[in-house]
Amino acid sequence: MVSLSRRSLLLTSIAAWVASKRAAWAQAPTASDTEWLHYANDLASTRYSPLDQINADNFNKLEMAWRFSTDALGRQPDADFMSTPLLVKGRIFTTAGSGRDVVALDAGTGELLWMYRKDEGARGGSRGGPGLGVGYWSNGDQERILYVTIGYQLMSLDAKTGIPDPKFGTDGIVDLRLNDDQVMDMTRGIIGLHAPPLVVRNVVVVGDAPTAAVKGYLRGFDVKTGERKWIFHTIPRKGEFGYDTWIKPEQTETIGNMGVWAPMSADPELGLVYAGVELPATDSTGFGRLGNSLFSETLVALDIETGERKWHYQTEHHGLWDRDVPCASILFDIPVNGKIVKALAQPTKQAYLYVLNRETGKPIWPIPEVPVPKGDVPGEWYSPTQPVPTKPPPYDRQGVHPEDFADWTPEINARALAIASHYRMGPLYTPPAFSKQPDGPWATMIMPGTQGGANWPGASYDPDTHMLYLFSKTVMECEGIGPSPVNPANLVNVVFGGTTPYSQDNGGGGFGGHYHGVGFARPRVDDGLTAPIKPGMFSIAGLPIIKPPYGRITAIDLNKGTIAWQVVHGETPDHIKNHPLLKGLSVPRTGQSGILGTLTTKTLLICGDCGLFTDEKGVKGARLRAYDKTTGEAKGAVFIPIVTTGAPMTYMHDGKQYIVVALGSSEGASLAAFRLPDA
Repeated sequence: MVSLSRRSLLLTSIAAWVASKRAAWAQAPTASDTEWLHYANDLASTRYSPLDQINADNFNKLEMAWRFSTDALGRQPDADFMSTPLLVKGRIFTTAGSGRDVVALDAGTGELLWMYRKDEGARGGSRGGPGLGVGYWSNGDQERILYVTIGYQLMSLDAKTGIPDPKFGTDGIVDLRLNDDQVMDMTRGIIGLHAPPLVVRNVVVVGDAPTAAVKGYLRGFDVKTGERKWIFHTIPRKGEFGYDTWIKPEQTETIGNMGVWAPMSADPELGLVYAGVELPATDSTGFGRLGNSLFSETLVALDIETGERKWHYQTEHHGLWDRDVPCASILFDIPVNGKIVKALAQPTKQAYLYVLNRETGKPIWPIPEVPVPKGDVPGEWYSPTQPVPTKPPPYDRQGVHPEDFADWTPEINARALAIASHYRMGPLYTPPAFSKQPDGPWATMIMPGTQGGANWPGASYDPDTHMLYLFSKTVMECEGIGPSPVNPANLVNVVFGGTTPYSQDNGGGGFGGHYHGVGFARPRVDDGLTAPIKPGMFSIAGLPIIKPPYGRITAIDLNKGTIAWQVVHGETPDHIKNHPLLKGLSVPRTGQSGILGTLTTKTLLICGDCGLFTDEKGVKGARLRAYDKTTGEAKGAVFIPIVTTGAPMTYMHDGKQYIVVALGSSEGASLAAFRLPDA
């Protein structure tokens, strides 16, 4: 007689269940099924789908089909679930949870198919949390899911089982702190990546988000073996192109940062990958990087197979405002002067859209070098000009001027101007001021702030109409340079803050949310109408000192280089709508600031809320919203209990269209799928 333990029975049951699932996965998808194979659906990063089962007539009927909680993944639940999942052959793949595990879910039910967790011990990185998602590769017989761990390791998993590929690297792992043309402390080297790796052809391209002690080189690896194919030195070495753009070339030896932390795009036909490079250290002072310092704040086009630079375009010279290239370029073909041109559009934090020929890097419309103000920080170097597009117009407010301040009442406006009188203000490229206290200026007011404008979700694009859509946030921040409190011999950013006051209405949805309010506790200073004005005070009894709107969606016509329409996105937060200083006033819809992505379908433009509000029924929540993509007219809004923290995607599965988006708050996070109810 054979004795069966409880464990063996359990294993037998699991094996039978996995076998049944594998059989289901092996079935061919139905004719109507679609897939979402890259972070923004395709290598062109269009975030577009031609599906129209969900349309303006039925959007309000959407129901939550399933919801996958990530609260059990990681040591504590996550509040800022930023991932956009992939959909391949009826399976959803995504990173999830504060430990950045990888999960495979059934596309129709949200049921967990497998989960992979990499225990890295004390090894950390510069970008924690769930990350933005995964990459996918297949040669027909084999399927692989690729992602970067919190500790900066590249992993290749079998898409069917979640088991690491033993033929990739060492047991499925490539340690990205090695073979990087620099010596890195293996335990304290602070480097990481939250963007998914870009998989194109048989190459996986991996960027990084380094710190001042590490250089952010870009690398391409063989997707089958993990072998390094090439490396691009974002900080040029002696003898390399761009080295002479540093006034003191020796600074390239000691400077750090300049990673490619954002998602990327690629054109397999041209054989090019497009990557945006961030600033060198530091974001608001340039003492260690005098000159235009390529490839700082630069879009580079590299050969997919060799990493050779084909062209580059610097969107900002010697930046002092933390305006990294924040997202993937959108690739498209448009008619220009009677010819079809292969183009790209690069959204930026500064609210300019740079439209370039993606074969050559030359502007589609003129981008002249325009003189800009010079600053007064001792020892700083200032670029005399900056590249300013003539088309399209800016999609958000730029610079800070007296007319930008809140004017709900004369008293509020007078108070806002009184606060502003302690700061320097001016056009977009007004440099951080040398901070002088108590007389002032304390700092320079800048807008958009350091998170944009646009950020990592980027934009979406309609190939039929050549219309581009993006969400942008309107937040003013301040930067001033002065002696470090620790070492007065060093000049550092001494005043930093923003106009959006702390509010639980945003819960998650910021950059790096926290669970159960950890990290949210902030000492409230007296910022009333008559309180003493102090450095860092950018609110009036909790109200922002700049005018709304604080979040907007813009439609840009790339046929003409014009703005087709612009709408306020998001309702007025409760703490503004019910504020005692505004009692009896008609408060316009303000929108809310956050980091959001848009989704374009055949008939709709879809975007979730980044903030909560209490509706006319007294219910607090957020909305997943739909707009007419031609006019911007609101076409529907579906209740969601917490805010959207990732960019939405869509697919067709078993005859049903689904919209899936990550949700997050201080109470945890989940992946939620919406579809129309059964007939």
